[in-house]
Amino acid sequence: MNELTEALKGCGALQFGDFTLASGAKSDYYIDIKKATTNPRVLYLISQLMAIKMQSLGLRPDRIAGVVLGSVPLAAALSLATGIPYVMIRKEKKDHGTGKLIEGDLEAGDKVLVVEDVITTAGSSIKAIQTLRDAGASVTDVISVIDREGGGRENLADVGVDFHPLMKASDLVGASR
Repeated sequence: MNELTEALKGCGALQFGDFTLASGAKSDYYIDIKKATTNPRVLYLISQLMAIKMQSLGLRPDRIAGVVLGSVPLAAALSLATGIPYVMIRKEKKDHGTGKLIEGDLEAGDKVLVVEDVITTAGSSIKAIQTLRDAGASVTDVISVIDREGGGRENLADVGVDFHPLMKASDLVGASR
């Protein structure tokens, strides 16, 4: 993962300071994956590493899912790398248009791989998984770029999902201090 560490550091995704995370927790570092996913070279690298991870785990999903907004570029890039269609999961219904929580084609019974950028507690992932399951999909695995090691693995296990991060935050931060 040296290449990923260098790519994340090089694009400025790893920042030090005083931050409040989506989970509400305080942290002295922040991993701004949007800096990585808006950089074509880094996004390509991440998609290739996720595709390799899928293959090594023997995962053969019918669909890839990304949660709006941060994980959609990851889902799109992994879809391009693998040829597997993707769907986008909204956090809440819109008052206009179709009002759907899932954008893209999804059939009941589809096996769906959820991709995420950074997972701390996995709260948004679990909500997305429930949305997919409510639509009849089967979700058993999540791949993320970073595991912030904040209980996400255990919380996902509690809902019957295996967690496969590309790297742990402690490894990224440890390599940068």
